Amino acid sequence: MIMSKNNNVIKVGIAQMDVVKIPNTIRTSGLGSCVGVVLYDEMKKIAGMVHIMLPESTLSRTETVNVAKFADTGINALIEMLKLEGVQAFRLKAKIAGGAQMFKFTSDKDSMRIGPRNVEAVKKELRKNGIPIVAEDTGGNSGRTIEFNPATCKLSIRTVNQGESEI
Repeated sequence: MIMSKNNNVIKVGIAQMDVVKIPNTIRTSGLGSCVGVVLYDEMKKIAGMVHIMLPESTLSRTETVNVAKFADTGINALIEMLKLEGVQAFRLKAKIAGGAQMFKFTSDKDSMRIGPRNVEAVKKELRKNGIPIVAEDTGGNSGRTIEFNPATCKLSIRTVNQGESEI
């Protein structure tokens, strides 16, 4: 089993984000069409994770926006959190997972393609911030749980019906 068994696992819920330092790891589950974005600094052994639900904050139906919910606001907020921990943005790298198309639709309507749209929005935002994606496990039609270890910079992925892998 790749997923850690220690008590130092920081859990990130849907539309939440957090930052972790060694020896702790950071995990999120329930990644269907959502995208888990890990930003990390190999030198400082610090990582942050955001669980993105939707591509852009313009889709918000409330006046107060949960920044972690959207790719366009969540990634920038996570970068700011990491800067507060002493990370320099130019050293950040990214690993992403999720963005599955969980249901089959007979329509080609773009609004039904939440998973692929989330992946596109995450990539666009990372590009805008000059953060390279060094590994990804996106798409498909299965849910995922991911856990990142800042000590090894490895992202463990448990995919429904497909077992575990590491990127």
